[in-house]
Formats: sequence, C-alpha cells, structure tokens
Amino acid sequence: MVHIGGLQKVSMIDYPERLSAVIFLSGCNFHCPYCHNPELTRSDRDQSVPERDVLAYLRARRGLLDGVVLTGGEPTLQKGLPDLCRAVHALGYTVKLDTNGSVPEVLQTLIRENLIDYVAMDVKTDPDHYAPSLCRQNPAAAIKASIQLIMASGLPYEFRTTCFRPLVNAETMASIGGLIKGAETFAIQKFCAKETLDPDAGSSRDHLFDDNELLGLKAIVEPMVECCFVR
Repeated sequence: MVHIGGLQKVSMIDYPERLSAVIFLSGCNFHCPYCHNPELTRSDRDQSVPERDVLAYLRARRGLLDGVVLTGGEPTLQKGLPDLCRAVHALGYTVKLDTNGSVPEVLQTLIRENLIDYVAMDVKTDPDHYAPSLCRQNPAAAIKASIQLIMASGLPYEFRTTCFRPLVNAETMASIGGLIKGAETFAIQKFCAKETLDPDAGSSRDHLFDDNELLGLKAIVEPMVECCFVR
C-alpha cells in the first residue's frame, strides 16, 4: 500500500504525448522553499485517498487515458511504489515517475523490473549544495548515482531544474550541465510565485529570473545536451 495525497484525474501536460492521470504520493525528504505542493511534504494519513479508489478510477478510464504519472512528494520513499506500478501496468497504462533522485536503490529496482516507462528527475542545484538549504545531509552521491542510472536506462527521460534564487545561478547551471552531459532532454523551469512551502518564496520577487535571464541559463547548458528548453 502507498499513501496517496491526491489524484488529478486528467492532465494534458504532465506526461509527454500522453493524456494522463496524476497520482500524488505524500511525504518528502527535501524541504525546497519553492515547493508548490507543501501539503504533500508530510505523510498525513488523515487526508489520504484510498488506493483502491484510485485504481477503480483508472480501471473505469481505460481506453480514455493513456498513462499515469506518479509524483509527490517523493514517490521513491514509499515501500509500496513497485506494487503500485505493477497494478497500474496491469490496467494497461504506461507509468511516468517524477523523482528527486535521492533514492537510487529504488530507482534501480523500478528500472530493472520494467516498472516505469518514463522518468523525470529534478536536479535542484549543484548536488554538493543541497545541504543545508534543501535537506540535512549531503545527498550528492545519491543524486549523481540516479543521474547515471537514468541516462543508462534506455528509457525516455528528462532532467529539469526550477530556477529559483539563490539556489540557481550561472555557476550552478554549468555544474548541472556537466553532470548531465549528453542527456536527451533538459528543461529549465520558470519559478512562478504562488503558494509555496516557504511563504517568503511565494511572496517575494527576489527569487525570480526574468525571461532574458532564463535564456542566458539555457545558453550555458544547451551545448551539453541533445535538447534544452525553457518551460
């Protein structure tokens, strides 16, 4: 069993070339100040959606939806994730995983057992700079291992970075580009101020990059990857 914090019944943007449902799994090991799903950072079982109800919805929508996105929170923290992937596959759907890359052991299992069909990994900043801003302990080794696993997986994938000051600048973008050199796809995501885990992150414009600045960051990474774009 997994702890599901929410279900978006239809999405046209979360899974490339797929009409999908999005399952939000609760609980996260990072505390990104710009997180726009702050309610999912905790595993609050009093506000969970029963897994059987989600699977019943997916069963009823077969032939209408193409895929399912498993996002969070951080899905790989949940022990029941492989079984959920199997259940979704058994209903005839492809599975996209959104992950922060902090648990490469689980990611390796999902890839080895063909339980996922697409991976999107967030690279928050230079992996050596995650702590203490995003987490207590330095996860650099895990982040780098996950990047290597994904690039060697044979699956379609993307890496993505949300541009939020001071976590991202030209230097960190160059570092990220070096880590994912040769990657299929890298998305530079514009941070949009709204409800966030840290209220200051959503209320202050000091964290924002303008469109020209985002294009400048794109120019740094673009020569290192096959496809780079601003989202």
